[in-house]
Amino acid sequence: MDSVVPDDPASVPAGIPRDVLIVEDDIIIAIDVEQTVAEFGVTSARTASNVAQALAMIAERAPDFALLDVGLSEDKSFAVANRLAALKIPFAFMTGYSGDKAFPAEYSDRPRLSKPFSRDELFAILSNWRSCNPG
Repeated sequence: MDSVVPDDPASVPAGIPRDVLIVEDDIIIAIDVEQTVAEFGVTSARTASNVAQALAMIAERAPDFALLDVGLSEDKSFAVANRLAALKIPFAFMTGYSGDKAFPAEYSDRPRLSKPFSRDELFAILSNWRSCNPG
């Protein structure tokens, strides 16, 4: 099956966000996502492993887009989602949860990547990142 993911950064669509915040507590997944988005042409990929670190990074420099793991080791990422939504920064969830029970109603329309997800699925979210900010 042919991949829709570009092979080199020169062929990356202009619509890819430049600065992506990744909120993920699993170091292996975090490294993989960070490397993958860099291969897609993201120029700055920052990773936070918990809510406090993510909120501090947002306060220091707001990202263009964020990918949020729902279930962090000590908390859920909804406090980060609330801050991003207040700042009108688009984001999507990365989750191993199935169904809508884990999601507050205000985030039911946000894009979700179900773990494990493919490079193509991640690329599709990044390619359409501006539409990840409903309302």
